[in-house]
Amino acid sequence: MQASPDLESEVIRLRRELELQALATAHEDEQITISDYLLTRLEQFGVSSIFGVPGDFNMPFLDYIEDHPKIQWMGNCNELNAAYAADGYARTKPHSIGVVVTTFGVGELSAINGIAGAFSEIVPVLHIVGIPSTLQLKSKPLLHHTLGDARFDVYTKAAEQVTISQGMLMSSASAAAEIDRVLSDCITRARPVYLTFPSDMASVKISAKRLKIPLSRVRPRNDHGVETFVLDEINKIIDEAEGNIVILVDACVIRHDVRDEVKELVTATRFPVYSTPMGKTAINEDYERYGGVYMGSISDPAVKESVEKANLILSIGALKSDFNTGMFTYRIPTTHTVELHSDHTLVRHAHFPGIGMKALLPKLTSRLSKHLPLASELAVPKPNREVPVEHTDVITHSYFWPRVAKFFQEKDVIVAETGTSNFGVMDVPFPAQCTFVSQILYGSIGWSVGSALGAAVAARSQGLGRVILFVGDGSMQLTVQELSTMIHHRLTPIIFLLNNSGYNIERHLHGMDRKYNDIVNWKWASLLTTLGDVDGALSRSYTVHDKVELDKLLSDPEFSSAGKIQLVEVVMDKYDTPRALRMAADLSQKYAEQSAKQL
Repeated sequence: MQASPDLESEVIRLRRELELQALATAHEDEQITISDYLLTRLEQFGVSSIFGVPGDFNMPFLDYIEDHPKIQWMGNCNELNAAYAADGYARTKPHSIGVVVTTFGVGELSAINGIAGAFSEIVPVLHIVGIPSTLQLKSKPLLHHTLGDARFDVYTKAAEQVTISQGMLMSSASAAAEIDRVLSDCITRARPVYLTFPSDMASVKISAKRLKIPLSRVRPRNDHGVETFVLDEINKIIDEAEGNIVILVDACVIRHDVRDEVKELVTATRFPVYSTPMGKTAINEDYERYGGVYMGSISDPAVKESVEKANLILSIGALKSDFNTGMFTYRIPTTHTVELHSDHTLVRHAHFPGIGMKALLPKLTSRLSKHLPLASELAVPKPNREVPVEHTDVITHSYFWPRVAKFFQEKDVIVAETGTSNFGVMDVPFPAQCTFVSQILYGSIGWSVGSALGAAVAARSQGLGRVILFVGDGSMQLTVQELSTMIHHRLTPIIFLLNNSGYNIERHLHGMDRKYNDIVNWKWASLLTTLGDVDGALSRSYTVHDKVELDKLLSDPEFSSAGKIQLVEVVMDKYDTPRALRMAADLSQKYAEQSAKQL
């Protein structure tokens, strides 16, 4: 019988301790500061930039960040934006994590909304908080940044609600083990973690011996007997489906790093493959067996029919939120579904805890490759790549999104704001190796601006393509300050600012003509020179009022080259909205009406 995951984790921990003891006897015990130990671990995780805002309790640690030869400090305009940036960085840099540093109380509470979004959307972010000294934590004086009632642990209690692991570096004896535990949880479970760092501990020296052993990134192994049974069951019902099978990839394919395994599966079987909105770009969208985005009743009719008529749906990494499922309008019976998750598997109505998809997928691929001849005969709808001909000069959503899709290039990083932009990009396919960054589940407006900053930093460190941000005027007003950070660090995103006079998604959900959905208009084309590029040498700004101006700009090679940060104000009708958003709003309204009748 194989050990349980908890027992296996304990065995791994004990084995690691034995390895450390062996190292201690074999090598001279080098000493290193706790700050350098933490930064070395982050460097081992591929972290090359850290976001945050200085405060008196974190500045001793910031000295070590600034002096580090390979990790760059990315100072932000506020802590919320810094958390958003760490989120975007983690999403764009596989096998790494995002890191944000704030100060005690006032700083960390400002960041907590961004950390909550990362928790909701399963994004690995380390939140390091500089806190009062160990002596102050014990004596509890009436200290600034506290609530004035000696409850120094109140902020940690808040963080416990939005992080999966918390650590406190109170002792030199336990600091290294505490850092390793928290970081292992972050990378293996793909969720935010919280680490408090007393100001007097930054320069304390500890043994460096643990750094010689890399931290494990692997979840506990699947139980062999249960896994074999699950594979047999899946194989059996796939045989019963007579080849009429589709694969549906979702958010956790990306979050739990199984894109390579999924690619091997779809290539070996040639089953038609579709994505959900949160799974967009989990599979290359130029792949010939890719059929488009499935989101229940909001889907393109051809996609909806192909998915829902299948005899079996092999769902990988599902995250069934409202917007991700077309307002809960999936029409797929449980009896027609196999779901693979990071830590469990569902086969029809049967639940198999501890059977994770990372180890399961390669074994499933070897068994299912026999279906390739039959699967290859299944028709796959081809995404519509045509730009519609419209008899109006106004830039409509039905025109804008197919037109900018022609502008996209391989390896672009495409960031879409919650709401209008998220729904707009769903109907258009992306070129190969693009990265789609969005926050469909948590949906914090303004998130995309900070996230685009983090994505641009991560993209530059990996040699990816252009970073292209789509954001509405209302959302931009929440987090606009980070444009100055982009300019300061010579980042060159292309920003499409949709000027539709307010909160477009809110209008269509409720209050079409309510004043609370209106905003004050800004001089958008002056933002970049106002927020840092004072002489205009590092940026370009444009306003496009009609299709002719839009087409001319998108066809301009200099604009396309993204050699400097560029902002494009796209003037659109106040009430126009993407097709998918209109349908989602209608379904949301019907759901609200049905709920009201039940009261």
